[in-house]
Amino acid sequence: MLTTVNVSDSTYYIGVNDRETYLFENLWPLDKGVSYNSYLINDDKVAVFDTVKNTKINEYLEKIQSLIGDKNVDYLIINHMEPDHSGAVKALKARYPNLQIVGNKKTFEMLENFYGAMDAYHEVGEGDTLPLGKHELLFVMTPMVHWPETMMTYETSQKILFSGDAFGGFGSLDGGVFDDEVNLEFYMDETRRYYSNIVGKYGPMVQKALKKINDLNIEISVIAPTHGPVWRTAPEHIIRYYDCWSKGETEEGVVIAYGSMYGNTQQMADSIARRLSDRGIKNIRIYDASKTHMSYIISDIWRFKGIILGSCAYNTGMFPTMEALVSKIDNSQIKNRFLGIFGTASWSGGGVSNLNKFAEKTKWKQVGESVEALSSPKEADFDKCQVIADEMADLLLEERQPNRNAFSSTIY
Repeated sequence: MLTTVNVSDSTYYIGVNDRETYLFENLWPLDKGVSYNSYLINDDKVAVFDTVKNTKINEYLEKIQSLIGDKNVDYLIINHMEPDHSGAVKALKARYPNLQIVGNKKTFEMLENFYGAMDAYHEVGEGDTLPLGKHELLFVMTPMVHWPETMMTYETSQKILFSGDAFGGFGSLDGGVFDDEVNLEFYMDETRRYYSNIVGKYGPMVQKALKKINDLNIEISVIAPTHGPVWRTAPEHIIRYYDCWSKGETEEGVVIAYGSMYGNTQQMADSIARRLSDRGIKNIRIYDASKTHMSYIISDIWRFKGIILGSCAYNTGMFPTMEALVSKIDNSQIKNRFLGIFGTASWSGGGVSNLNKFAEKTKWKQVGESVEALSSPKEADFDKCQVIADEMADLLLEERQPNRNAFSSTIY
């Protein structure tokens, strides 16, 4: 039996799970899979909202037919053109040749660049509506969340926001589809990893989109994203998370990420972490950048206020995995963190000096002085590491406020 799920009156979830793909966008690990969510409204007119990746076309088309039988699909609403959501467009058009493709001007430009020219376009703009019968659709333009053509579609009678990639996350939907059916602690970790690595640098545009939705003064009963759970019980939770993340709000904690060939830089990381713990900091995450994929490190860097980076020297530069991580941090345009720097050098430097250049560029507040041990850390080097930890703890504890992390506890 093909799994389709009733979301609301005549509205169905027709998404699929992908547990085979190893890397999302050929970059981000999918250890826990991912869902490609699509939806269908079966009214006087039948509307489909986004499609799925091209590897799932047959299952997807069978789900649609199981719901509508011999009826035609009248409209395909494209909220986002990325191929994991538009991969079945040509197949859907071939199955239902009379369907109209609904999108904005930029949607159609991208559609033709990906798949060639198609007919029967129905162009919509800000605030336009489309009646289906008992249901009516309202279109909201949300450019750069996270592509230039992205938009959201609001169904007015059931108050469902079809949000595209916004409010979505990694993780296949293993039985449960709705927020009240799943372990939200698991999905929020994967949602933050998705946001921080893919959407994060577009925080100002997320804020504009949230303001636009708020200014519409509409009630949202359900948020139906293109990845992850459908939010029917507490859609305000995921909105609150996106608001916090896109404003750069953080929790009390420290991420220590390092690159070490022979364990000497790692010793410095452990020393710093122990001192932070002595000072009462409980959220401490230590990552070996050679072992842990950067997407997980970036997710925690997005979450916590304190960042301490360490690198040994490697061919007069940073250790390669740290160089890649620092480049991603820079590209993510993360703001307003506390930063510590440490590392080692032997016959040449390069690790710490390049981290110092990163510090100058980000203009984050640096704690302590940068520590560079010669070959292996000595007592004086560990003492300087303690200063980094103490100054970091001082700043974090100074910021500590009752309920500072309240936005997390609403779900966790």
